[in-house]
Amino acid sequence: MAGIRILGVHRTWEDWVGILLGVLIGLSPWSTGQEDNQSVMWNAIIIGVLVLSLAAFELVDLHRWEETGEIACGLWLIASPYIFGYVGTGLLQYWHFGLGAVVVLLAAMELWQDWKLSDKELAQHGM
Repeated sequence: MAGIRILGVHRTWEDWVGILLGVLIGLSPWSTGQEDNQSVMWNAIIIGVLVLSLAAFELVDLHRWEETGEIACGLWLIASPYIFGYVGTGLLQYWHFGLGAVVVLLAAMELWQDWKLSDKELAQHGM
């Protein structure tokens, strides 16, 4: 039952993981050697900055809309290879699918953890 308690409470390490995911997303075109397509590169940078910013906001002042925004960013990242047409062109599609899925799963877990908390309890996050 201790494992359920660990996953049942929003911890600050989850927010730090979100920040790390944002950095990885932003750097993903360079780490896969696919920085030649400007729209794909800027998409990764913008989504990475958004995920990083939303996770950082959670450290400072926790609200449920931050997790919802992270879920939207993760889903957009998963769909990006199809939207921008880089399916089948290299590793970046797999990185974006994997990183997007982790962002969605982490944000969904955080949203589930925070769902029944009052605004006062949310304000005490990280203290």
